[in-house]
Amino acid sequence: MTTSIKLAVVVSATLLGMALTAGAEPLIAAHRGGTGDGPENTIPTLQNSLKHGADILWMTVQVSSDGVPVLYRPADVATLTDGKGVVNTLTAAQLTALNAGYMYAVTDVAGNKSYPYRRQPVQVPTLRDALRAVPASTPVVIDMKQVPAETLVNAVARVIDEEGAWKRVRFYSTDANVIALMAQQPKAQVFESRDATRDRLARIALNGGACDTPPAAGTWSGIELERKVAVVEKFTLGEGVSEVVAHWWTPAAMKCFRSNPDTHVMVFGVDSAAAYRSAQQLGVDVVMTDSPVKMKALREGVK
Repeated sequence: MTTSIKLAVVVSATLLGMALTAGAEPLIAAHRGGTGDGPENTIPTLQNSLKHGADILWMTVQVSSDGVPVLYRPADVATLTDGKGVVNTLTAAQLTALNAGYMYAVTDVAGNKSYPYRRQPVQVPTLRDALRAVPASTPVVIDMKQVPAETLVNAVARVIDEEGAWKRVRFYSTDANVIALMAQQPKAQVFESRDATRDRLARIALNGGACDTPPAAGTWSGIELERKVAVVEKFTLGEGVSEVVAHWWTPAAMKCFRSNPDTHVMVFGVDSAAAYRSAQQLGVDVVMTDSPVKMKALREGVK
């Protein structure tokens, strides 16, 4: 069992206004608002996550056909709701009329599955409504999931500007073009591209821990604690592929990522006591979890 000692020294950097304390427990980010505890990216689930110890809310955003950012992850609304169609072909009015919890299932101890939100519908929220539904002091990460990048970025930036939310929001995307375009907004705080983070981790792992390209000062990096990846070796007559589980966040990797001042790391996929303990021992700043309810208990168990 590991004992964590919290120090009183506060580092100069903040995450969206939240002070980070050297030696403190990692902050908890609720993935898709807390997808393990309720219908993802919905206001009740966001609020429930805050009640159960989440420090940061992760919201997945796409844009409707009439240019309104909404909280929804898959492209097809049939995946999670009682509707049909692709998000960017439906208006905001059509999207917010859908039951975002329609496909959310729970299984009891006997193995019986039920769909509680089919009796208690919960709507797909707009980004504006979601920001207004949680305290203004709550840090938010917006994961931008849609192309074309310009349409998405412009619509999201307009809402953030109108809501005066730039200081409380940091932006993430798996699409490097989306991040690059959002970074052009004068007040935007962004994660570095996923490509940059992955490339750096791969180089460290394959070069014996050598740190030839540390992130610049002030960089926020985010990627899974561990990840299934394919290592591709090119030959003259083809290629060879090795599939491995990359445990790429090592002490050497963390040392590299901390080479310059005010750099910070968020790791994804932390949903077990073992994963939390690994992240804690590595000294990451934020762990992202599907279930803040479970993580609260897990965190208490590894102190």
